[in-house]
Amino acid sequence: MNDTPEVSVIIPMFNAEKFIAECLESLLAQSLQDFEVIVVDDCSTDSSRQIVAGYLKKFGGRLKLSATKKNSGSGSVPRNKGLKLSRGEYVFFMDADDLILPNGLERMYKTAKYFDVEFVNCTGFYNMSDDGKQRTLRHLKKPTANDESIFEMNLKWRVEGLLKDNFYWAPWRKLLRRDFLLVHKIFFPKGLKICEDEIWTHGLLFFAKKIVHVPLAVYLYRKSDNSLLRTKRTPLQTMNIYANSIIKGQRWLAGTMDRVPFFKLNPQYRYAILEHSAQRYFNQIYKNSSEVSSPEMYNSIKNEFGHELGEHAVMVSVLFTLVNNQRKTIEESKTQITEPENLLKQGVIS
Repeated sequence: MNDTPEVSVIIPMFNAEKFIAECLESLLAQSLQDFEVIVVDDCSTDSSRQIVAGYLKKFGGRLKLSATKKNSGSGSVPRNKGLKLSRGEYVFFMDADDLILPNGLERMYKTAKYFDVEFVNCTGFYNMSDDGKQRTLRHLKKPTANDESIFEMNLKWRVEGLLKDNFYWAPWRKLLRRDFLLVHKIFFPKGLKICEDEIWTHGLLFFAKKIVHVPLAVYLYRKSDNSLLRTKRTPLQTMNIYANSIIKGQRWLAGTMDRVPFFKLNPQYRYAILEHSAQRYFNQIYKNSSEVSSPEMYNSIKNEFGHELGEHAVMVSVLFTLVNNQRKTIEESKTQITEPENLLKQGVIS
């Protein structure tokens, strides 16, 4: 095998025995053959590792099986480990329960080479049912329009697009130049249980000099019940998950923007990005707060994050609770204002 393959496919894996063989079969069928596959097992407790090991000979030296030392609970740690182990000119992140069309790697690689970009951003994909029998083509129009490719080099345009939610986060939408990620140290944020791909995508857009957004549809995304976003949690657990995304996500974003001259020259955009990101996750906290009392929320955040916030643990816990209570008050006041208006419209009161 080439010492520097054209593409490294990185697959984080946890308890994927139901689908990992199908995922690997889709890679064996690729028209582009100069690629390697790196599967990083996040301490699976099922037969996933044995299944992958059974494919080592089939890939003829192009498949590596690695593992984390302990379960991380998200895709960040195994993806980062896979990136460090990779040797490809470009890297592509897959999920262990998904598939890629036979010409998928070839089409993305040729697009990247033709435009000579840091990464290719695909706006098309297929939604696939859990059993794989139903496949629905989706073309997401942002940031492309009318199914046209867009080659761009404009950071201001991207930042303004981020504030309008014009970019989609999934890592499997992107073929990325490996040295671009390593030189700029664009690794997935550690410690985030969900939304790590959203935070990470900001770094891609901040550092890339050239991007091409194309309406390619080569990836088959399985809407599996095993997704971390679909895991059943109590309201307090959900609130802590999103509080974690705010606290650690803001830290990652701030540190990343410190390394980008654009944000030193445009502090208004720096604040806007931080505010926009925090608001997205705080919306989720608020949605789950109706069944939680203020003391419960305060104690939960303090207990969950106190060990790493140190002397600021109490302050952060109070601020989260205070902001949430203020939002509740505002929403209740809106209801009190609109209720008489609705009754008037209905003729119930005059």
